[in-house]
Amino acid sequence: MTVAQNTPPLEDEVDFKALIGIVIDNKWLILVVTAAFFAFSTAYVLLATPIYQATALVQVEQKVPDLPGLSALSQTLGASNSQATTEIAIITSRSVIGQAVDNLNLNVTVEPHRFPLIGDFMARRSLRAAQDNPKFVAAAQFGISSDDWGGSALDISQFDVPRSLMGQRLTLIADEHHAYSLLDPDSNILLQGLVGETAKGHGVTLQVKTLTANPGMRFDVTRNSDLLTISQLQHDIHASEQGKDSGIIELTYDNADPSRASSILDQIAQAYVRQNVDQNAAQAANSLEFVKGQLPLMREKLERAQDALNTFQMKVRSVDISLQTKGLLDQIVAVEDSIQQLDLQKASVESRYTKDHPAYQVLTQQIHQLQGQKDDLEKQVDNLPDTQRDLLRLTEDVQVSNVTYTSLLQEGQQLEIARAGKVGNVRIVDKAAVDITTPVSPKKSAVVGSSTFVGAFLAGVFIFLRQKLKRGIEDPAEIEQLGLPVYASIPLSDKEQDPLLAPKSRNGDGELHLLALSAPGDLTIESLRSLRTSLHFARLEAKNNILMICGSSPRAGKTFVSANLAAIVAQTGKRVLLIDADMRKGTVHRMMGARVENGLSELIAGQIDLETAIRSIDQQEQLHFISRGNPPPNPSELLMSAGFTALLERVLPLYDLIIIDTPPILAVTDAAVIGHHAGTSLLVVRFGLNQVQEVTLAKQRFEQNGVELKGAIFNAVEKRSSGYYSYGYYDYKKS
Repeated sequence: MTVAQNTPPLEDEVDFKALIGIVIDNKWLILVVTAAFFAFSTAYVLLATPIYQATALVQVEQKVPDLPGLSALSQTLGASNSQATTEIAIITSRSVIGQAVDNLNLNVTVEPHRFPLIGDFMARRSLRAAQDNPKFVAAAQFGISSDDWGGSALDISQFDVPRSLMGQRLTLIADEHHAYSLLDPDSNILLQGLVGETAKGHGVTLQVKTLTANPGMRFDVTRNSDLLTISQLQHDIHASEQGKDSGIIELTYDNADPSRASSILDQIAQAYVRQNVDQNAAQAANSLEFVKGQLPLMREKLERAQDALNTFQMKVRSVDISLQTKGLLDQIVAVEDSIQQLDLQKASVESRYTKDHPAYQVLTQQIHQLQGQKDDLEKQVDNLPDTQRDLLRLTEDVQVSNVTYTSLLQEGQQLEIARAGKVGNVRIVDKAAVDITTPVSPKKSAVVGSSTFVGAFLAGVFIFLRQKLKRGIEDPAEIEQLGLPVYASIPLSDKEQDPLLAPKSRNGDGELHLLALSAPGDLTIESLRSLRTSLHFARLEAKNNILMICGSSPRAGKTFVSANLAAIVAQTGKRVLLIDADMRKGTVHRMMGARVENGLSELIAGQIDLETAIRSIDQQEQLHFISRGNPPPNPSELLMSAGFTALLERVLPLYDLIIIDTPPILAVTDAAVIGHHAGTSLLVVRFGLNQVQEVTLAKQRFEQNGVELKGAIFNAVEKRSSGYYSYGYYDYKKS
């Protein structure tokens, strides 16, 4: 009886040795998966179309307020000196991008037909030749002239379609002599035309500027809506400020065609600058109009104030203002001038924003505070003598009106200059440029490296999950913890999988397939000899010489153990009978190279006699066997019948050992029935296949039926680096 020599670690502990062992055991799986990911990623980076990035820089200078004091107001509101946030939104607006769409005809997309997977790669190989010779077109490959193999080009200057064809993919076929045909999605001809001429048909207007292609070459052309084209560009173009409050905006755009990416970005930058100039000029014109509207009113107010002052002075005969009154007048004039300036700013802000805007609210609050100061000064004026009081107020009106009028004249002159100059507060620092030597995607080294890592990682996750979720018994100690002594641990033999040893025919091919006879020195057979010895002592107290070998589930190897154990015992000179009691799917007859007919099912049913059912082995005279026979409709009932009991009673005195190979106990109840007749019952547990729960359930099933399992046979043990149990005889070789 074999006893485990190592104790597995607790479940809460991490056994790094076992983890390393799992990796070593599955090294080929990991290598294959990793190599597959490496190969696919390498193929991808070689075949994928490279994407290039165009970049441009635009500077946004601080905007000069239209009216005096607005700059200070912006600071009061905590506004940033940089206008980048607003300008970024303007750059990516429909009005700006729409100009680029119109100028470059971006609402028309042209895609040449190319061979799947390798078409783009083949076209890129011809790129250099096409650059040196604009008229170069690569010859057709594989006899496919309808595809582009490099150098083909189509430039459309005008393309108008009816609404029903908007967004539909149409096909343009290049013909000989600069001719072409345009087909609808159903391959119907819409029109035919010549390069450089305008062609019309079925509501479609098309003008091809240039066409470079082999005859029969196909292009996919699509007329998209302006809104869809603009929306796509808004998504693809990225704008960001370089540093906080720097006023430098970087524009980026990715495209497979570097020249197209550069031209689109340049057009957008230029359209943005033009829009900024036009906007500033329009704002200056609006402010100028406002100032011009205020000048006549302020001049009239000034004239009335001067007339009133002159009339009063003539009336009182030139009364002078005292020094005290003069100081009070200066304060009032200063406050009134501030109020007048704030009123102008308030009127300008009100023309642009609602009254809920923070700028409007701040101006209103400032005017209210100054009005309070003016009211305090007016109270002091009320305490003056009547003549001094009237003179001060008239002089105040003149001076305030004069200051305000002079400020409006100066502001009007500045706005005239701003409107006539057509100068914006933005400029292009760097025009669009593309690094054609380094595409932004795919990043070849990053893609290959990350994909290879992901492949290795996924393979590792798979084997660890498989080990965790479907882990069979790999240590005989796990079996013995269930109360089943392990009588033998049988290593998996390479020769066991030899096709020459495997049964070829369903009904037998006339050749033995017993490892005990074909390779008697194999380590597996040596382990079975150890089992023979252990059984000799275990059967001393048995009630009879019947040995039942069963399994919990299929593929445990019970038939292999039964047949080869029978041959080994027979080699000692003992008479052995092997009975295949699995009347459903038994395979003992195949290992013996015999036919399935005239077996146990016919014998119990009384269709044949015992002499007919028992067959001998030429190479082993002491070994006899009974096949399962033809599958009966009621195997369990046959085994429970008196005929089966009578059969065992007849053969018991004739043989030193009777080995019965039974069906799996968890599949059918046949093994439980046979177990009542057997003096010794052993359960075959396969390494890495049968789980602890499965063996436990099988043991319980036998106990429920009153059958005691003597022990277990640990079959098909593999030498794994991750195992806790090692077999020293694995390295044993005959000298």
